[in-house]
Amino acid sequence: MNFVLIIVIVVLLVGFVLALYFMHCHYEKQLKKEVKRAQKSEQLKSAFIDNVCHTLRTPLNAILGYSNMILEENDETMNAAHVKEMSSNINNNSKDLLAFVEQLFEMSKFEGITPSFTFIEVNLTELMASYRREALAMTKPDVSVRVRTDLSPHCKAMLDTNLMHQLMMHLLSNAAKCCLEGDIIINYNYERKGLKVTITYLGNGKAELIGSDIYSFLQKEDALKHVNESSILGLSICKAIVEMLGGEFFMDTAYERKTVVNFWFPCKMRDKHMDM
Repeated sequence: MNFVLIIVIVVLLVGFVLALYFMHCHYEKQLKKEVKRAQKSEQLKSAFIDNVCHTLRTPLNAILGYSNMILEENDETMNAAHVKEMSSNINNNSKDLLAFVEQLFEMSKFEGITPSFTFIEVNLTELMASYRREALAMTKPDVSVRVRTDLSPHCKAMLDTNLMHQLMMHLLSNAAKCCLEGDIIINYNYERKGLKVTITYLGNGKAELIGSDIYSFLQKEDALKHVNESSILGLSICKAIVEMLGGEFFMDTAYERKTVVNFWFPCKMRDKHMDM
């Protein structure tokens, strides 16, 4: 009996030691993966900073160059039209620079952070109507903005309104920029225990940019203007926000002249006219 007990104890000890060994191997492997990922992340950050510095240098040089030309103008021989043109160039470069820097700051908020949300209950009809009003202020004269839904006007949702506003404004400003005629349609509904929003309009919304390498954009000639016009940073921010909320973001590339943007994320919603 004692002999059997000793064998059982030895087997348990061997099993315990083996378990510790395999656990050690597993965590060591995981640690190596994390170290490699951290090293890669640092390399990407360094490359990104280098590319951003290159991108910012062009407008800064232009602003300084035009400013110096104005300062060097002789008061007696100063050409008003020439000064106005240079001032306009300074203004345009400054706007491009500001837009780029603001989007960089925005994007940095979603990189390598633990998500922190502030959810409040809001009326979806009122919220979408406010987005429509803001979008109308950005659209061309021949473009209208419409909101559609199967939900009742009383439907409410728990949302982080700051993140939702960022998300919708990036998508609607891109729509306003690309849509030359017709309607920009915002369609929202309850789907898979969450909020599904679809934005549709005539025009190329740059669906091919989703998942694109932003470094290649930053290395191009006139990179700042190209990045701002292409909306690649704005679309990257949208994708990051939706994924941080545990959702899905995608743009339909099946159409030639029409853009269809979809996003969904889990969301608590209530509507007295619908079972949710």
